[in-house]
Amino acid sequence: MHWATLPDDTLAALRAGTVIPAHLLALDANRALDTRRQQALTRYYLDAGVGGLAVGVHSTQFAIRESGLYRPVLELAMRTVQDWTPLGGRRPLFMVAGLAGKTSQALNEARTARDLGYHAGLLSLAALSGASETELIEHCRAAAGVMPIMGFYLQPAVGGLFLSESFWQRFSEIDNVLAIKMAPFNRYRTLDVVRGVLAAKAQERIALYTGNDDHIVLDLLTPYTFVHEGQPVTVRICGGLLGHWSVWTERAVQLFQRIRNAARAQQIDAALLALDPQITDCNAALFDVAHDFRGCIAGCHEILRRQGLFEGIWCLDPHEGLSPGQAQALTRVHNDYPHLVDDAFVTKNLGRWLT
Repeated sequence: MHWATLPDDTLAALRAGTVIPAHLLALDANRALDTRRQQALTRYYLDAGVGGLAVGVHSTQFAIRESGLYRPVLELAMRTVQDWTPLGGRRPLFMVAGLAGKTSQALNEARTARDLGYHAGLLSLAALSGASETELIEHCRAAAGVMPIMGFYLQPAVGGLFLSESFWQRFSEIDNVLAIKMAPFNRYRTLDVVRGVLAAKAQERIALYTGNDDHIVLDLLTPYTFVHEGQPVTVRICGGLLGHWSVWTERAVQLFQRIRNAARAQQIDAALLALDPQITDCNAALFDVAHDFRGCIAGCHEILRRQGLFEGIWCLDPHEGLSPGQAQALTRVHNDYPHLVDDAFVTKNLGRWLT
């Protein structure tokens, strides 16, 4: 499967830039998949106006693999996408499947995702700690031989590896790479990715997506201009694939449109810039920055529990939950930034999503 065989409208949507939330996982009190609420969550994302979904990624919990939930969760999301007519009608959706583990596991997951109809695999390298750059590239080439892949620069705090500009150049030279999610939570390392793509002369093929939940607005507003072969070349981060966008998603879609309109018009006002630290403040509470991201998934679950989409905040790991003070932090940012939350939208539509 090659990216050139993807539907034209789907590929165009990815490259134009869109909102892709990292799909969360709804569990019941026995930590089993809550199919009804998982389906409701997918419907919520679709009605909020997203342009794609990322399923089986960090926010979906990597432990779905050991729990035997990888295929069922991916299959349920795809079936819901196919069956649900979103508010405003159907539109092209770019479906991303998380790929993890060593090469044999990643290839098996890629085959599963491809057979279920996913368009690309988001390739995590966390399981290859200690591998050489060449070994990492060979792993990526193997996965790209199964389906189109999206690179993933995962921050070290949650298991990511340091990946140099040289790595990103070599990665970008793989023909079946069509996008990169940059989530090192580090400005220097984000620039390494951009410069690597330019060095590979792959900026027309590879769509850049922010995964830097601590820098969303400025990542999307900033033109990245570098001198390449003696000439200035400008690229932009065209969209986001974000755990932060797994909640308050309707407002995320609205914000993305506002940012894109401002960037196109080259009219960026102070009020838009002021949203950047506000969103980062919200993210600090959601992702539990005060405790080194230990409650990052539970924090997102808590927002959905308060809205009624989730019954509880259970994670597959029974030791994973909110950190001390995190609930109070979530209440504070919710109250401080009502323009960033979508409670009214969820309340209005919750009944139909849970049907």
